[in-house]
Amino acid sequence: MPPNAAAARDVVTRLLESRFCGLGGEVPADVVVADALLVTSELVTNAFRHGGGLTGFSAEITDEGLLLTVADASTRAPVTAERDPAAAPVGGYGWLLVRRLTKRVSVTDLPGGKHIVALVALV
Repeated sequence: MPPNAAAARDVVTRLLESRFCGLGGEVPADVVVADALLVTSELVTNAFRHGGGLTGFSAEITDEGLLLTVADASTRAPVTAERDPAAAPVGGYGWLLVRRLTKRVSVTDLPGGKHIVALVALV
């Protein structure tokens, strides 16, 4: 399990490189990779910052894209708050970004926590 968001991004980077490097086919655009890494960062950082710690992490490539599963120790659901960037304090945009950058995202309660499954399209 990655000890922090940077390590989780490294896992995803290596996964994408192993899947797409050396193949003669289509590779994800830089912006798609950046989106995948941003979603990874947000989910893992929020698990540490707001979720009582990271309790599970997996990343896999499916026919639909990059499937991320992040578990934490909190049963509290992620918060989406519409904010005025000119008036709002720094932070609080992570879940909104995750929802915007993923093809789909779900939150499932678990005993003693929850897991979030996010699908990032790679096309």
